[in-house]
Amino acid sequence: METITVPKKIFTKILEDVEVLIDDVESALDTKVRKRIKDIKTHKIEGKSETDLDNYLKNRGVKIE
Repeated sequence: METITVPKKIFTKILEDVEVLIDDVESALDTKVRKRIKDIKTHKIEGKSETDLDNYLKNRGVKIE
């Protein structure tokens, strides 16, 4: 594998961009999760129990302990 050298200034810019992207993903997921929880609490959609999820995974060949 070839080694590459990235100047500190460029690397710092890359890290800043990645941090912004991570914050954006966190915000998007947080919004979706809050909406999902609200929908479950107001009975707009039915929430799944842990047993339901275990059965779903077992039906697809995932070993559950």
